[in-house]
Amino acid sequence: MANTTFTGPVRSENGFQDITKNETTGAITSNAAYGKAIRGGVQQLSGAGAADTTNLITELTTAAGAAAVTLADGTTAGQIKIITMVVDGGGTATVTPATFANGTNMAFADVNDTVMLAWANTIGWVIVSNSGATVA
Repeated sequence: MANTTFTGPVRSENGFQDITKNETTGAITSNAAYGKAIRGGVQQLSGAGAADTTNLITELTTAAGAAAVTLADGTTAGQIKIITMVVDGGGTATVTPATFANGTNMAFADVNDTVMLAWANTIGWVIVSNSGATVA
């Protein structure tokens, strides 16, 4: 099948992609692909800032000091967010979700500290898996 853009529900035997089209240039960016595996975008965040809710994964890089990171509420029930530390510059990244079912925040102190979250409309972000992060 050729590339086709739909605005409603779509079924496919061979997977599909979520894309964005640049209105100025017409360039297509693949945000996620769904088939036998789910692949989503990656946000690289250095220091303090906001973990976005548009990419599946946020990779954290810290410097010597502490890094305060926020996470807004999800947009759809069942939305998945993975946050992982990829570079430990000596500081701890503390991620504070706007609505968090498991506590107040998560601290990422070491490379490979990783949390997988799912968004539930009534209780907020819920930890599905935690490898090394400290939850408070």
